[in-house]
Amino acid sequence: MRRLGFLSVFLLSFCLTAWSQEGYVDLTFETQEEKQLWETGVASSNPYYLFLAVHGEEGTPIASWEKLVSTTTKKFNKSGVSMKLLRSIFEKSHKYLFKTYEQHATFSQMLETGKYDCVSGSATLAMLLEQYGFDFEIIETDYHVFIITKLDGKEIILESTLPIGGLITSPTEVQKYLSNYQGNQQNVNLSLNQRLGTPAIDYSDNSIFRKVDLQQLAGLQYYNDAIAHFNQQSYDVAVTQLQKAYELYPANRISGLKELAIEQLNQPLQTRKAKK
Repeated sequence: MRRLGFLSVFLLSFCLTAWSQEGYVDLTFETQEEKQLWETGVASSNPYYLFLAVHGEEGTPIASWEKLVSTTTKKFNKSGVSMKLLRSIFEKSHKYLFKTYEQHATFSQMLETGKYDCVSGSATLAMLLEQYGFDFEIIETDYHVFIITKLDGKEIILESTLPIGGLITSPTEVQKYLSNYQGNQQNVNLSLNQRLGTPAIDYSDNSIFRKVDLQQLAGLQYYNDAIAHFNQQSYDVAVTQLQKAYELYPANRISGLKELAIEQLNQPLQTRKAKK
């Protein structure tokens, strides 16, 4: 496996477990590459590897990522933590990585093809913001993820899925944007098998609006992938992905979907086929 990320990190191997209804069980990985990336990410506390882990394959191209890091580092060395750097991070991310929006596209897929979604896009932006010392928050809602950063006492929105207009600086527009997602947080009608980044959602019924860190965001990437398998009735794979998602982010939406997937697995095969 190639060396990846901001720093060279040695692969460390150790036993990883996740909580299930029966207790702790060994995590299951698709490939040895995924396992190595996961272990490196956990051991080094470097979420970059955790984002790469979902469907990660040996030889994933990272030239565009390295170009993005190099370009923004040069801007940081000239401008420091500034609006110029923030704009560079946003614009260069779209130039080098964010080519085509596609629902539930993974970080690895983004590096390979340029397809991205709100999770992989926000992950890219957030890792750069953290690298350069910005004050920021990653916000999870029912069906979307975005970033709020603070600069010179002002809140600025980074909406990764909008190449034009996604860097929102006007206080009025920032508040308008936030009000669309805050919705009714007493609402509990979250659709567990609806992916983050789903278009055409009525956000007035939002029940989730909370800050997550980069590791938790990596958990949401596994959650998104699990939803894809759940909706294809590949419930065993969904459970496997949800175990890893929950290890990174023990959220109710993840445990709830896992319970649903296990419930579907326990149904007779004939019943499951009849639902197709």
